[in-house]
Amino acid sequence: MSHQPHHPVSVAEMAHAFEDEGASEVDLSPYRIEDWVTLALFWLMALCVFLQFFTRYVLNNSLAWTEEIAANCLVVIVFVGAAMCVRMGRHIAVDLLYRFLPAGAVRVLQVVVDLISIGFFAYMAWLFWRYIEIVGSERMVTVDLPRGIVFYSVLAAFILMALRALQRFVRDLRHGRAVDEDAGPIGV
Repeated sequence: MSHQPHHPVSVAEMAHAFEDEGASEVDLSPYRIEDWVTLALFWLMALCVFLQFFTRYVLNNSLAWTEEIAANCLVVIVFVGAAMCVRMGRHIAVDLLYRFLPAGAVRVLQVVVDLISIGFFAYMAWLFWRYIEIVGSERMVTVDLPRGIVFYSVLAAFILMALRALQRFVRDLRHGRAVDEDAGPIGV
């Protein structure tokens, strides 16, 4: 992976950057369903936190449901965001060992790690499915909604993580990419 050094930018250059006549069109093609779901949930959570703050500190009469909805939004954001990270290959990884091994060993190790990741996400989806069978009919405390909304969202996120990891694995096998080569996010 090569990193391009940044040249210092003055405040005036930054201010004039917004005045460019030849600004290119916004490219939304790299974004997928998990990106948009995460964005929508983030703004829902932000709205709930704002309502909680406003009603508690301005009106001195807190809306109890805002805290529960915000917390549940955060849970779903974490797992759907994790699917986004799997797609983009942005999860934290220790690749020091790869630098000291021969190329063939690196490739084999990468395949093993990818298969373990796919298996882990699939196993977590299965475990979560089992968990939903036990507690899926519970209701939220302050809002009369099923907690299954959150549980099924997390299950969907684990399934999506497994599918995205499988997509990355297949793409890397086809193109023979090494660990240290950034292939970028996958499509679909």
